[in-house]
Amino acid sequence: MSILSIQGLTKRYGKITAIEHLTLEVEKGMSFGILGPNGSGKTTTLGIVLGIIHSNAGEFQWFDGQYGQGHRRHIGALLETPNFYPYLNAVENLEIIAHIKKIASPRITPLLEMVNLYQRRHSPFRTYSLGMKQRLAIAAAMVGDPEVLIFDEPTNGLDPQGIAEVRQTLKEIAGMGKTIIMASHILDEVEKVCSHVAIIKNGKLLATGTVGAIISDDMVVEVGADDPASLGELLRKHPLVRQVEEKNGHLLLYLREEVSASTINRLAFEHGIALSHLRVVKKSLESEFLAITSRES
Repeated sequence: MSILSIQGLTKRYGKITAIEHLTLEVEKGMSFGILGPNGSGKTTTLGIVLGIIHSNAGEFQWFDGQYGQGHRRHIGALLETPNFYPYLNAVENLEIIAHIKKIASPRITPLLEMVNLYQRRHSPFRTYSLGMKQRLAIAAAMVGDPEVLIFDEPTNGLDPQGIAEVRQTLKEIAGMGKTIIMASHILDEVEKVCSHVAIIKNGKLLATGTVGAIISDDMVVEVGADDPASLGELLRKHPLVRQVEEKNGHLLLYLREEVSASTINRLAFEHGIALSHLRVVKKSLESEFLAITSRES
């Protein structure tokens, strides 16, 4: 089932184009990351699909249209730092959120347990750390048991412990079968939380797919020798070497299967080539992101 379908979305602010012909498809159960540098159009996109910002062109549809204009009731969102009453505790603040959302019997206790705030449920909001405040905001977005959760930069400004706690909460929400749409410029967060990713820059979609598809499965090894031409000629003939690239005076080997560093070293030695450099490179979303965005600069 399609949860969110975006077709040709465009938004301009005067001479600035924030989003240009953006097309995305989010299916039920995905943890979908919208990844891009600051100013790439992530927040604008979320604002449009939530009905906060009007687009200049294009269209979008939630839930294949099955809820009509009532789709917003099935979505929980955290777009910026939420406003809670500082002198009220977590339970009281969530009760107010439930009243605003017209939820008659909110399940507040399970929500506070999920975000690890139950032990501090009676503490005033003003006594919370930034991480605790953000986790309460996630609980607020969950009030009413929405099918989809939208988060814009959910770990922004948090310390490492706060980031880890929020990340774990998002993983638990995904494990409940919820669909998550998360915009972030933090590569590590998208890689660890999301199953699917769309990379955008200057409002344009550069790549989209599963995180596993965006991140190549190839093993990558960086090698060097005094005679790189002979080394490259030798390695290009190896059946497990899919591709050889030159980079910063070294050769990058893209291998179809995992091969030990000692095997590569022995192969070169047997052909009279002494390696001066040998390093296994772990490909990550970061390297793919930088490669994709640099091509579009």
